[in-house]
This record gives sequence, structure tokens and C-alpha cells, in this order.
Amino acid sequence: MSLFLPRRTVIRCMAAATAALSLPARSQSTKLVLGQSAAFSGPAAQLGIQMNRGAKLCFDQVNANGGVNGASIELRTLDDAYDPAKCKANTEKFISDDVFALFGYVGTPTSLAALPLVKEAKIPFFGPFTGAMALRDPFNRYVFHVRASYDDETALIVKNLTSLGLRRIAVFRQNDSYGQAGLDGVVKALQAQGLTPVAVATVERNSVDVNAAVKAITAVKPDAVVQISAYKSCAAFIREARKAGYGGTFYNVSFVGTQALSDELGKDARGVVVSQVVPFPFGTTVGIVRDYHEALKAAGGELRQNYSSMEGYLAARVFVEGLKRSRGFTREGLIGGLESLQNQNFGGFNLQFSSKDHVASRFVELSMLTEDGGVRR
Repeated sequence: MSLFLPRRTVIRCMAAATAALSLPARSQSTKLVLGQSAAFSGPAAQLGIQMNRGAKLCFDQVNANGGVNGASIELRTLDDAYDPAKCKANTEKFISDDVFALFGYVGTPTSLAALPLVKEAKIPFFGPFTGAMALRDPFNRYVFHVRASYDDETALIVKNLTSLGLRRIAVFRQNDSYGQAGLDGVVKALQAQGLTPVAVATVERNSVDVNAAVKAITAVKPDAVVQISAYKSCAAFIREARKAGYGGTFYNVSFVGTQALSDELGKDARGVVVSQVVPFPFGTTVGIVRDYHEALKAAGGELRQNYSSMEGYLAARVFVEGLKRSRGFTREGLIGGLESLQNQNFGGFNLQFSSKDHVASRFVELSMLTEDGGVRR
């Protein structure tokens, strides 16, 4: 038997091998792995848990229906307990494992810890659960935001308070980049009306030691307190302030975790206001909320409707649409697909990306907690 192949056969084999090597490696895969670092333990755990559950509702449905152009999506998670150092380590692991993209990180200090690694690896960083301007300005082509900013949220809060004649406004904030971002937004909005906060007090991240903050703020008797922290510390502050005789109003930005805050406060939740950046998850008039309800029903179990899981679901829906529009399963292809989502209506919720703007929505509205665990607009 001859050991030699015909010259034409050799050429065809070489051409086929060269073509295969020239294709992007990710286009050969039938699974796209996303990495999510978030708090799944500790005082902020419900933020990560609910964000993840909402996203998985969408990704599981997509996978059950054949994936995106035949590719399934796996959302791989690592717990950072809302600790920037742990988030950085998790991000380094995701990048070394060559995940396709980073998705649904939770928190400002954690996301900022990941940002230098994102820039260096040139990996898409999509839908973080934070409204900090430091992640939006300066513009970064690898970072995509579905939600409005804390500047947008605090502007509406201050507008609402001052329209009610409440001008003596204090700020209770987390002592980190998240709390600073929220404070910056409040100060900016107040300055536009010739006002400044009457008091500012802090709490450490992942702590409920609020006694000093309660004393400092209640001493000046503000009309209202804007809270920039997570649900456990905000609930602790509200309870202790009311025990101290404070009868003013409490406003929170969306990151607080609306359902988690309500669960922490119980009957004490009555009248607490929270700004929201995604559609009201309990209604049926908005198409994407109906889709979310159907996904919850299909998933079974005891998953509850809430704003945090609604945000995860919405972010996943937008990510999937960008992936559908990408040219091949590459990171650059995903960026191009997402940037093509201009003037898009996602079931009644308007979103828009472009090559120069990666903040898809400026939508903000206010909601109020009720003593029976509900939320009303």
C-alpha cells in the first residue's frame, strides 16, 4: 500500500486545517460561559441571589428552546460576599478560565475592583447592579449598563422631596464608593436648588452598627433622610431612628434591595420610599413584566416577584438580544451586537445602546413600601 497521498488531496487537507485554525475559538463552542461575582452570603446576600435568579429565569428559557443560534448559555457564579478583594480574585479566576463575558456583578466597590481587570482583558462587563457614575464616566467600550445611574435616582428623589416642601434633607450612606456615589448625586441635585445636606452620617459596608449615625442625623431633625446603603443597615437605621423619636421620611435608592428591605422591616416598612430603575414587577400591563411572570411560573418553586430579580431578568433579555445580533460568538462580536440595539422596545421598556453610549436606560420612578410587605407606586 502506498504511503503517499495525491498532491490534490494533500492541498485540500492543508487548506481545511488552515481554515479551521483561522476561525475564532469561541465559534467552535456550543456553550457560552458567563461569570458572575456577587454577594451570595453575608448581609447583602439577597441582592446577589435575586439578581442571579432573575437572570437564570431568562437563560434557562433560552437554553430550553435551543439556545442562541444553537449555543447554550451557562451563568457561572462565585461568591464575593460584597467584598472588593474577593470580587477581584473572582474576576481574575473568571478571566483565567477564559469565560466569554462577565455578567450581573452586584455593587459599586466590587465592580470598581473588577474594572481594571476588565480593561486589561478586554472582556465585556454587562449589566452590573450599580448606578455609580465612576463606572459610566469615562466611557469604557467593554462596560454596558442596563439601569439608570444613581445621579438619575437621587435627582428624582430630591425633586420629589422639595416639591413636597421638604428641604431639610440628611444623608445616611455606606462608607465606601457606593455611598459616596449616592451622596454625590444628592449633593448635585440639592445644589441645583441652592441647598446642601443638613447632615451626613455613615455606616461601614456589611455592618449594622448605626448608633452613631442615628444620633448625628436625628440631632438636626431633618425633614427626610436619603439612604445610600444595603437593606440590613438601612433597616437598622430606620428602626433605631424611629425608636429615637424621629418621625420624618426615609428614601432609598434601588440598590437597597426593595423586597429584602421590606422583609427586614416588616410592619415598620410602611411609608418607606425606594427609587426604582426597572418596571414594576407586580403588574401585568407591561409586556416584559408579563414575560417575567410567565418565566417565574414555568420555573415553579417558591420564587417571588421582586425588583432585584426583575433587573436580573431584564439584563439577561437584553444580553441575549445583543448576542443574537453578534457576528459570531466572539467578544468583539457581542460588543457590536449590543451597540446595534438602538431605539429598542423590550416589551414596553425602552432601551438604547450605541457605539458612544453604553447606558441603555435613564428610567426612574418611585415606589412606597406598605406594612403588609407590599409595594405600591
